[in-house]
Amino acid sequence: MKKIHIPFFLFLFLPILLQSTTRKVNINPILRITSITSTQKCVRIKVGAEQTNRYFPLLQGKRIAILSNQTGMVGKEHLMDLLKRNHFDIVGIFSPEHGFRGTADAGEHVANSVDKKTGIPIWSLYGAEGEKPSSEKMNRFDVLVFDLQDVGTRFYTYYITMARMMDACAISGKKMIVLDRPNPNGFYVDGPLLDMKYKSGVGWLPIPVVHGMTLGELALMINGEKWLPNGRTCDVTVIPCENYTHQTLYELPVPPSPNLPNMHAVYLYPSTCFFEGTVMSLGRGTPFPFQVYGHPNYKGSTFYFIPRSIPGAKNPPFLNQKCYGIDLRNIPDEQIQKNGLDLSWIIDAYNNLQIGESFFTPFFEKLVGVDYVRKDIISGKSAKEIKAKWVNDVQNFKEQRKPYLLYEE
Repeated sequence: MKKIHIPFFLFLFLPILLQSTTRKVNINPILRITSITSTQKCVRIKVGAEQTNRYFPLLQGKRIAILSNQTGMVGKEHLMDLLKRNHFDIVGIFSPEHGFRGTADAGEHVANSVDKKTGIPIWSLYGAEGEKPSSEKMNRFDVLVFDLQDVGTRFYTYYITMARMMDACAISGKKMIVLDRPNPNGFYVDGPLLDMKYKSGVGWLPIPVVHGMTLGELALMINGEKWLPNGRTCDVTVIPCENYTHQTLYELPVPPSPNLPNMHAVYLYPSTCFFEGTVMSLGRGTPFPFQVYGHPNYKGSTFYFIPRSIPGAKNPPFLNQKCYGIDLRNIPDEQIQKNGLDLSWIIDAYNNLQIGESFFTPFFEKLVGVDYVRKDIISGKSAKEIKAKWVNDVQNFKEQRKPYLLYEE
């Protein structure tokens, strides 16, 4: 599959990263739809937020809360500005992990604030109050408009934020509108189903590591499978994308979080995120997070990187230490897409350090979602042998999700 790379917006903090490069901004990218068996063609995808004729009528005369961040762009303007320009009554903005501007560290508590441009209060779902809003805040609005760009993995927290807000809306009798966006890893399903004994803030639903669904589809599945507590369902309306299928290679116009700065990181993320549950560094504090892995004691490599304190990674592992390891930036995207979820890098690092069980942290099971992967790596099984164990999980899930798919597989 020959790739067409679409430029990214740059975060404000990126210029301080000496090895980063400035790219030309393209507001309305042509996004490539392709499949293994079809002829390539170019078409412009319309995200849900662009289809104002489908959701503006649902907002008339309502008090509106928005749940969004820097990815909630509608062409050249943010969803919030679009709604304000059309004189809708926005009473508050909920912000997810990384904050409304998308610059906070992973898991960092973010304080409530006020949007300087509009004066609208910003209510953090990663602040002191926890990840579910108070009944007082829920009573301030009639409709919640949800617009976040996901990357399609079980440990990327935006779908958990959506599920929790669906539950809050179900309890409070509020309507929720999900403005759908494509899944950049939506062309495959891979990884074991979450064993719910490992349910956590990085794994909330019994889905594979790579679920291959958009957030709109997941919202429908959450309702349909009665996955909210006590079997509750939310009054949710999904505004789907146009010109999108699950074989679309969608290149994000805005980075979804500080440590996923480009598409190469997005494609590697399902596999390299497992390093968060080990003693290794995966490049936080460098211009190429999730695109390298290393450790001060990694053997036999001349490649190294030095994590620094930067916005989005204020205190990364091995701060200011030289980490030797492996550079994954030159692996073609097509190869990553073909291989899917790849445990070979974790296995390489485990074998290289030779520190046994202490290579892993308890967080590893929360990420991988099952207890057998750690055991199999320690016992010397190959990535292919381990992957064979979740083949049935993947096939069963693909059947289970079919009633909720909005886009052609």
